[in-house]
Amino acid sequence: MNLGWATAEDAQALAEAHALAFDAPWKADEIGEMLASPGVFGFVAREARPLGMILCRAAADELEVLTLAVAPEIRRKGVAKALMAAALGAAREAGATEAFLEVAVDNYPAAALYAGLGFRRAGVRRNYYDRGPAGKTDALVMRLDLNDGSA
Repeated sequence: MNLGWATAEDAQALAEAHALAFDAPWKADEIGEMLASPGVFGFVAREARPLGMILCRAAADELEVLTLAVAPEIRRKGVAKALMAAALGAAREAGATEAFLEVAVDNYPAAALYAGLGFRRAGVRRNYYDRGPAGKTDALVMRLDLNDGSA
């Protein structure tokens, strides 16, 4: 697996990776605009094709994980953990002291990954994710102290 910084030129590859993981994926132009925004950065994992991606936003001393996507057939093989480690390392180097993310309350594998990296529950956002005809679901807000040596 090749893991590298994402650039605006990677927007299509990032969109392809995102589409493998989400029913309502982000489009390449949306990702390109995000990457051009202040404080936004990402990483992409590739082999012959994009396998996964992460987008984050850093502001002041905080990192927000905007999205993390990994192709379903390679989940639980360390790709998401590698993407998170790269993002958290970049955030620390940039001076961030804490990281936040939201995860659907019923996305147990992702919540377990984040907990394993040291993230702790910080709150709940009611009806945060729109699942179309299935309705809305809550998001668990998770926080990580980047100075505590985790992840």
